[in-house]
Parts: sequence; structure tokens; C-alpha cells
Amino acid sequence: MAQKPTTKKSMGDDPRYAQALQSYEAGLRAMQEHKFDKAKPHFQKVVGGPSKELADRAGVHLNICNQHLERAAAAQFDTAEEHFDYAVSLMNLGDYVGAREHLEKLLKQNPKADYVIYGMAALDCITGRVEDSLKRLDEALRANPQLRFQARNDSDFQNLAEDPRFTELLYPDPGAEVSPGDGDFGGTESL
Repeated sequence: MAQKPTTKKSMGDDPRYAQALQSYEAGLRAMQEHKFDKAKPHFQKVVGGPSKELADRAGVHLNICNQHLERAAAAQFDTAEEHFDYAVSLMNLGDYVGAREHLEKLLKQNPKADYVIYGMAALDCITGRVEDSLKRLDEALRANPQLRFQARNDSDFQNLAEDPRFTELLYPDPGAEVSPGDGDFGGTESL
């Protein structure tokens, strides 16, 4: 005897499940793009949806979104110095991508800030961008020669310790800054 097909619907046939799955996927896409504020409402829709498994997963992602949004809200700074200190703290935690984002934002706001340029030079050195590091360090030292003393003892520049270009930046030849003819006192004839 042939069995009658069952009329029970699968989860894939349920339009509420399909909608929840769409929201979940949209939330994941937004989250991967670091658009946590856009991902959050998608996950909130899924949490109240028909699938417990999907709701549980969405709940985990929703918590991650909330954490990132809270961290971003806490990252509102009163001064450029506070913002710089935050970027340095990210460097110290090993979040080089986040540190670079903040330092680049600071550079756009303050393109001549020697301490920001110095921070970028340190980050470039840590992340293996030697040429960029030397260029930025030179720029920072031209803006503020006193940073030379800090750079001499800064462990962030240990990758450059053996590079003669780094040594030249930190220990310039005192006679190199004097242009030719400066030492003759301007006299061409003896009296």
C-alpha cells in the first residue's frame, strides 16, 4: 500500500523562517562590513523569529554588535591628545588596524601634529613598513627635533635599530646642518 505524503511543512517552506533567514544573512553582511549599527536591527528581528537555532545565533551576533557600538560610543574624545592616547592604547594591545584608523583620522584633522606623525612612524615600524616609518619619522623630527630623544629609547623602533638611515635621523652630523660658506663670517678681504 502506498503511503500518503505528509502535509507537514518544513522550516524552509515557512515564510516567517525565510524572512528570519534573510534578516540573519543581511545582519551578517553588515557585521562583516563593520556596520554594527545596521546589523543590529536585522539580528533583533531574528531573535524574535520562529527558529530557536537561528535566534540563538542571532543573539550571539547581537551581543557582539552591542559591544562594538558601546566601544565606539565610549571612543568620543574631548581633545586630539585623548584620541591619540586611545590610538596608542590600541597599538599596545596589538590592534594595529584600529590604531591605524584612529591615527589616520587624527592626521586628517591635524596634518601637522608632530606627535601624531611620530605615532604613525612607530606604527609603521611595528607593522614592517620600514620606508614609510623612516619618512614619517623624518617628518616628525623636522617638526619637533626634541622627539629625537624619545625615538632613541622607543622600543617601537627596534626593527630599525640597525638601519643606518635611522641612526642618521636620530644622531645627525652637527656639521651637516651648516651650509657651505657659513663659517667664513662673510669676509672676503682681510683688513
